[in-house]
Amino acid sequence: MSDPIALSARLDLPAASALMATIKDHGDADLILDLAEVKHLGALCLQVMLSAATSAVAQGRSLSLVNASDRVIDQLRVMGMTPEAISRGRQ
Repeated sequence: MSDPIALSARLDLPAASALMATIKDHGDADLILDLAEVKHLGALCLQVMLSAATSAVAQGRSLSLVNASDRVIDQLRVMGMTPEAISRGRQ
């Protein structure tokens, strides 16, 4: 398993391209996204994570979210998601 990838504090529209590039840079490895510093998680970055998880699962790999604060958990809940649901990808 790879080292966790620390994500920036604000994952909004301008951050989506950088998040996608960061995920792609890790190629075929299992991914661990560290949300410890995240204060804002927008829908587009959520979509990037969900897409990456779906691709990973289809290829027999995994994508995990760790260290999500209560604030981020609440933001995910409002969008109908949980860290575990993202990790499963689209089913």
